[in-house]
Amino acid sequence: MKILVTGAAGFIGFHVSKKLISLGHKVVGLDNINDYYDVNLKYERLKQLGINKKGAEIFDTPSQSDSHPDPDTFNFIRMHLENKERLEELFKNEKFDVVCNLAAQAGVRYSLENPSAYINSNIVGFMNILECCRHFNIQHLVYASSSSVYGLNEKIPFETSDSVDHPISIYAATKKSNELMAHTYSHLYGLPTTGLRFFTVYGPWGRPDMAIYLFADAMTNGKPIKVFNQGKMERDFTYIDDIVEGVTRIIEKKPVDRQTNKDLYKIYNIGNNKSVKLMDFIEAIEISLGIAAKKEMLPMQPGDVAATWANVDDLIKDYAYQPNTPIKKGIESFIKWYKNYNKI
Repeated sequence: MKILVTGAAGFIGFHVSKKLISLGHKVVGLDNINDYYDVNLKYERLKQLGINKKGAEIFDTPSQSDSHPDPDTFNFIRMHLENKERLEELFKNEKFDVVCNLAAQAGVRYSLENPSAYINSNIVGFMNILECCRHFNIQHLVYASSSSVYGLNEKIPFETSDSVDHPISIYAATKKSNELMAHTYSHLYGLPTTGLRFFTVYGPWGRPDMAIYLFADAMTNGKPIKVFNQGKMERDFTYIDDIVEGVTRIIEKKPVDRQTNKDLYKIYNIGNNKSVKLMDFIEAIEISLGIAAKKEMLPMQPGDVAATWANVDDLIKDYAYQPNTPIKKGIESFIKWYKNYNKI
């Protein structure tokens, strides 16, 4: 298939693009390469996909690509989803079969400081994606949601049938909004949509603002790590390869029949189906690095939640798949990459 992957220079988008290419699909990657975190990491990811240009040199249309050894496999375009006219032109020219929308302004805490960035990228940008999918006969829209939509829910594990009416950050509110918008387009226009609620994704090539990267960085530089809620936190940490396997299975499965309009709209949790105590997670990093962490114990941060845990029964039922990478193995893989990338 010919697949558009938005957010292709991002953590998950890079890994998904790489996997889809290995499976023989033609991938067009899109990313605005914003400076929310070090853009050099994004350029290095693109280099892994065969794109060697940087900054202003990155081409504006896929057809101008000359830096990938096989342009029939992967091309890249730098673009904002908010640019409706250019996005429509891209869809018209490329004639995609499937769209995998992983582009978003990420980060719960940053959404407290700069909420407008989230509205522009996650709401306006997603609306433009929906409109293009509607008008250019896209077979299936697969898009990233987040475990953060569960907000103040106390019942765990989280199930997709649970109410998600109480988000506690603008980031979470935009992801909930994406699900509602997708439902509307599935209902009104027969567009098959599948939303994926990711649970604390970690692994090689991960974002520098994520806990595992922050912890490893501080520990290798002899600085204290910030441990929120006095360490009384639990997360359903999910290794990147498990996320990618789930996403690609969903992309490759033939979507429901548009004529029957049955099950056009689906939501899945993708998590490791277990909750790990934050202090145990930190201990595993200490063991892998061979460094004891200096801990700065802090109160709960605004917009954060104490625990997450994914029920993945629907994923197992519909795709015979369940993430299963053990924390120890996943952390070792990340630390190996982290040391190599940072030349430690």
